[in-house]
Amino acid sequence: MPVPNAAPSEEPTPQQRQAIAELLRRVIPPTADELGRRFAAAGHELALVGGPVRDALLSRPGKDVDLTTDAFPEQVLQLVEGWADAVWTIGIEFGTVGLRKGDLQLEITTYRSESYDPKSRKPDVAYGTSLVDDLARRDFAVNAMAARLPGHEFVDPFGGLADLRRKVLRTPGRPEDSFGDDPLRMMRAARFAAQLGFTVAPEVVRAMREMAGRIEIVSAERIRDELSKLVCSAHPREGLALLVDTGLAEHVLPELPKLRLEIDEHHRHKDVYDHSLIVLEQAIAQEERGPDLVLRLAALLHDIGKPKTRSFEAGGRVTFHHHEVVGAKMARSRLTALRYPKDVVADVSRLVELHLRFHGYGTGEWTDAAVRRYVRDAGHLLPRLHKLTRADCTTRNKRKADRLRRTYDGLEARIARLAEEEELAKIRPELDGNEIQAVLGITPGPLVGRAYKHLLDVRLDQGVIGKEAATAELLRWASEQGLEPPSS
Repeated sequence: MPVPNAAPSEEPTPQQRQAIAELLRRVIPPTADELGRRFAAAGHELALVGGPVRDALLSRPGKDVDLTTDAFPEQVLQLVEGWADAVWTIGIEFGTVGLRKGDLQLEITTYRSESYDPKSRKPDVAYGTSLVDDLARRDFAVNAMAARLPGHEFVDPFGGLADLRRKVLRTPGRPEDSFGDDPLRMMRAARFAAQLGFTVAPEVVRAMREMAGRIEIVSAERIRDELSKLVCSAHPREGLALLVDTGLAEHVLPELPKLRLEIDEHHRHKDVYDHSLIVLEQAIAQEERGPDLVLRLAALLHDIGKPKTRSFEAGGRVTFHHHEVVGAKMARSRLTALRYPKDVVADVSRLVELHLRFHGYGTGEWTDAAVRRYVRDAGHLLPRLHKLTRADCTTRNKRKADRLRRTYDGLEARIARLAEEEELAKIRPELDGNEIQAVLGITPGPLVGRAYKHLLDVRLDQGVIGKEAATAELLRWASEQGLEPPSS
């Protein structure tokens, strides 16, 4: 539903302001008030601003204490000297000083305005002197509210409270100006839509669509951080759909909109794009300890190899042979370009590569050796692979869905049984490297690795056979390799 512009003139009533002040009094840490008195005594302003105020008004728990002031960073450092337990200046070039007082961490940023040069990846920062002017440069009206410290006076010059009530995202001024100042705000619109379940105002969506290409001047690291927050939010589908519909995804995650062109081989969905979003939602439903970035990225990207592998066969059948292998390479390339940590890149691409492996299981024909290899190949990713495989079943055919679920239940039961019998997660050859060297009378080198791999294959195929049998097998293998056993 289109959302009309909120009227900034919707001022809170005196009763509402009193209620807001009381709410803020309960959520603002006493330490922040103490700091506010310290700044006021020195003739400076200090205010709690942005997300912490928004979250307090939404009754959402928040850990951030973001403060803004008219004091310059050097003055902030002087004011907190001897008061803060620790101070860090990693963001001081952008006007931000971080500090810790007891268990509380705070960030204090000088009133500022920032904008991007068309060819720059870093914002230009200029300091200001007015809280209202500082709020005017913030991304959205719901983030352009403040509470002055220590008095808790509520400041809302752009109708953020009204937007909170109506669950809409607007910019304080023209969205074109806001996104021109910092193009990353377009991704933040999608992220907040996903986190808060808010609707993005039509004029904001229009500006995102018209200015999508500007996102390319933003660093990969900043884009990565926003994408991760979006994917790990409560409603990632809404945010991802907004990225695709506005054209932003073509610049930050082009593999995703390309899925809209593909029809899957069973014609179960309108397109693979929709299927991928359903898989993401079904993976999220299985999470046990909060958002799992690796699982969610794997669910979102598991089929990105389909566009490159699509082929048409007789009878109109569409196939995507080896799309999991191609997709794994594509996932690795994209996540690397977005500067994700190496372990995240490796884990996501490995899950994409393995996500079809279960379908070779059929109705349970795998040998115990095949089950061992499935576990071995998944390694530490096995719990996530279980979730991804189950999430990948999106058929509307209830009988087929039940059959797939029962089959995977059976595979998990077999894994559990073998794990109990054989410590499956710790599968190793029954002879270690030192024992292999002793049996064969060799020194460390590539030959030890080859022998170790052979004994690992035996272990996977045959299970536990005992050291005596493993030694005999090692000698048999050595003889095949033309190696003479050591003399007794």
